Amino acid sequence: MQFFRESMLELIIQTSTNLPPDVRQAMSRALRAEDPNTQAGQALAIIGQNIDMAYENEGPICQDTGFATFEVRTPVGVNQMILRRQIEEAIAEATRRGKLRPNSVDPLTGKNTGNNLGPGMPVIHFEQWAEPDVEVRLILKGGGCENKNIQYSLPANLDHLGRADRDLEGVRKCILHAVWQAQGQGCAPGAIGVCIGSDRAQGYVLAKQQLFRPLDDVNPDPRLARLEAEIMEEANKIGVGTMGFGGRVSLIGCKITAANRLPASFFVSVAYDCWAFRRLGVLIDTETGAIKRWLYRDPNRPVERLVGEGAGFQLSGREIRLETPLSEAQARALRVGDVVLINGPLVTGRDALHHYLLHHEPPVDLRGQILYHCGPVMIKEETASGVRWRVAAAGPTTSMREEPYEADVIRKYGLRGVMGKGGMGSKTLAALQECGAVYLHAIGGAAQYYARCLPKVLGVELLEELGIPEAMWRLEARDFLAIVTMDSHGHSLHRVVEEETAAHLAAVGVGGG
Repeated sequence: MQFFRESMLELIIQTSTNLPPDVRQAMSRALRAEDPNTQAGQALAIIGQNIDMAYENEGPICQDTGFATFEVRTPVGVNQMILRRQIEEAIAEATRRGKLRPNSVDPLTGKNTGNNLGPGMPVIHFEQWAEPDVEVRLILKGGGCENKNIQYSLPANLDHLGRADRDLEGVRKCILHAVWQAQGQGCAPGAIGVCIGSDRAQGYVLAKQQLFRPLDDVNPDPRLARLEAEIMEEANKIGVGTMGFGGRVSLIGCKITAANRLPASFFVSVAYDCWAFRRLGVLIDTETGAIKRWLYRDPNRPVERLVGEGAGFQLSGREIRLETPLSEAQARALRVGDVVLINGPLVTGRDALHHYLLHHEPPVDLRGQILYHCGPVMIKEETASGVRWRVAAAGPTTSMREEPYEADVIRKYGLRGVMGKGGMGSKTLAALQECGAVYLHAIGGAAQYYARCLPKVLGVELLEELGIPEAMWRLEARDFLAIVTMDSHGHSLHRVVEEETAAHLAAVGVGGG
């Protein structure tokens, strides 16, 4: 199988950069369903442009290229140890080329391996089958949506839905609750895989495996087929909408399986995936290792643009231009709903940097700055004048993870803005009010769109200590678009949407009863 490694490299690159047709079609329907003049409609337009950019430039759709899970089926006699080694080599090469972000972190030391390899990464599940070829399917599932996975043990009392019993009605309530609780933190509109039953560990495995099903298939079990259809209709009435801005489309897919359970346990396991639903597969010739056929897509069929040339998101002329660093007066002048275009220096900071800032002074002056919750994909280039870094992908990460730290960082270092996706909580909102700062919401997953808004790398701090995703990158922003969703006057769009969708959830829950 001399070509197997190269076939795996091509599978990884295509999965990271080119959404499969069924997901494209679902996102196209979402674009048509949403009012283009709403925040959700504007966000979808940017997402559509980003999907097209990623394909055209073979760049990562989202900067979080996720946790790689391979499902491999082999004929009897194929050496699975060799296949594993060559898959790992392909992962490392894709990372070197900037098609994957280095995402493998030692949980004990915090060190990033730099090549997406390490104990437990990637996940490769092998299974024998009776066919003569090797089948490999790959899903890249990002950390933001992974954090919104959820598991229920029935019977349970659910917020806004009441008691969920050990029956299909109780399962229905759990799945609707799972969609609601993700809000914008999972980069809605999302897709969910669900397992009814099994044990705690295998339930999550089976739920994730449901995400390998095409979005347009029909469940062979008519009971589950009906439940999938009901969830698709009801979940989109809750009103979470794109990025949690509110809207008509919260879910693009629901796939459910059932597995026998113990008498004492009744689990409902939900694997939540974002709109950047990256999974593809290939059929491999057992003799050569070459790709015989692609799964989920036909490579001979041209990829259709989601957004027509010259269409997509358009500036209205009402956007507020911000030049960093910002003054307190500039920050306090902003209100929830304002659309801003950021120009000037911008610094990134995620989980490790926030922890660092609680114990050390920052490597650069943060007064008046906007701290961007982003772990970019960066390309290191050798030039005649030395080493140069280039931004390959740079969308926002989920901000709520920084809630334990952000208020202290704002107060201590004089930030005027923090930016990410999904919103933040009451502690951060209080600090915004007290200090005169705002929370800015960028469009989750729009990594190619935002990479073009960051044309220059001004420098990098703590690279050796924290690794590429967690380092403090100093970037130059040019017309970087974001929406004010939390301001210095105590207003939070995320709080409003959560309250409104809770009421819709309760109504849908009763309606299905």
